[in-house]
Amino acid sequence: MKNLLITILLFSASFWGVYAQQDAQYTQYMYNTVAVNPAYAGSRGVLSIAALHRSQWVGLDGAPTTQTLNVHSPISGRVGLGLSIVNDEIGNGTNQDTYFDAVFSYTVPTSEEGKLSFGLKAGGHFLNIDFNRLRNYDPSNAAIGQTNIDNKFSPNFGAGVYYHTEQFYAGLSVPNFLETEHFDSGGNSNSYIAQERMNWYLITGYVFDINPDLKLKPALLFKAVEGAPLQADLSATVLLDDTFSLGAAYRWDAAMSALVGFQLNEKLMLGLAYDREITELGSTSFNDGSFEIFLRFEFLTRYKNILAPRFF
Repeated sequence: MKNLLITILLFSASFWGVYAQQDAQYTQYMYNTVAVNPAYAGSRGVLSIAALHRSQWVGLDGAPTTQTLNVHSPISGRVGLGLSIVNDEIGNGTNQDTYFDAVFSYTVPTSEEGKLSFGLKAGGHFLNIDFNRLRNYDPSNAAIGQTNIDNKFSPNFGAGVYYHTEQFYAGLSVPNFLETEHFDSGGNSNSYIAQERMNWYLITGYVFDINPDLKLKPALLFKAVEGAPLQADLSATVLLDDTFSLGAAYRWDAAMSALVGFQLNEKLMLGLAYDREITELGSTSFNDGSFEIFLRFEFLTRYKNILAPRFF
């Protein structure tokens, strides 16, 4: 059953036609914002380094894994710079996508508390596909005769806007504008088998001060891409004494999640998340859910006074 399912996933993605490829998925997107919206760069007011690892559908042979590394900082009162790296893999190395992007943001004060940031990102995507690994799941695929793809580079760029006050934030972004075509097997512009699509992200959240030691933050993410269902993630997280956070999330018609975070000290934060599918895939005996681990380290700078609330 494991081999059959992964063969279907990989075979359909590589050969039957992919008209809508989605970006990597995160449960702790609220701590990984710069990966989807370049306007977030520098908004925390400090040099921030964040790493995330996601193992999806643990127990399913060849299931996706994702790693991200984000570094960003203000370099003046209005300008932020950063670097975003995302590595996404499926099929035990059969398909590997690696994204490298430089990010830039410019912030304009709109009121005594409000700030509006405009962001740009530019970089590219390295694609690796090892069809020999796919044949390990189904030897009959050897007849297809596809040639392996090694570090095929495709440039891309994206943009976003991000508004925040001390308690509210909202952002809209498109991380990648160019719709790159892959596997042109027929020698004409209509013969490609896979095409990347623009992914639109809308994020928003609000921090309620329940009392001096307790905060509540509901948050929402919408992700839209042509040819795929609209993704809606709704979460609610409580923060106790600016140190311990606990939350739950619901991905529409897809999964339920639990989140926990520890502010280990002023500079270091650890986050953990667990997803359980509510689809038929979630009831299978070989799917133990999806796990994420997040680590953020921040260096204090002279721009700390413009730092948005620690909760976002």
